[in-house]
Amino acid sequence: MSTSFVLNGKPTTLDADPNMPLLWAVREVVGLPGTKFGCGMALCGACTVHLDGQAVRSCVMPLSAVAGRQVITIEGLQSAAAKAVQAAWIKLQVPQCGYCQSGQVMSATALLEKNPSPTDADIDGAMSGNICRCATYPRIRAAIHAAAQSFKASA
Repeated sequence: MSTSFVLNGKPTTLDADPNMPLLWAVREVVGLPGTKFGCGMALCGACTVHLDGQAVRSCVMPLSAVAGRQVITIEGLQSAAAKAVQAAWIKLQVPQCGYCQSGQVMSATALLEKNPSPTDADIDGAMSGNICRCATYPRIRAAIHAAAQSFKASA
């Protein structure tokens, strides 16, 4: 059975099991390895992608659920908010081991696209469920604030 959707701005049709998690469809069928497998239960956030602009966990999202919809992975981030987040991540040297960072960047970008002036509470709410084993949470929060300032200045 085939599933058609838009992946990173390109119409995509995959002939794969409709119950396959989107994570595996993106990584194994399409070949985009930036979205990471962490827990397989939507608890850690490493597999975060955008589905119609919302940050979602792709490890529990069946491929059939994205039919006719827009999916953006870390490889497809191109918005001004995404560029601000990525620049802040680099400037503030957020990653330590880096494994969780694609999910962190995806969640932070979704936040700034909806709320360009987040408070600490907004950041905590949007980033809850994104686990960083290296505990770089203070740098993540600082980078989101820096990205917000940069994003607002460029708008």
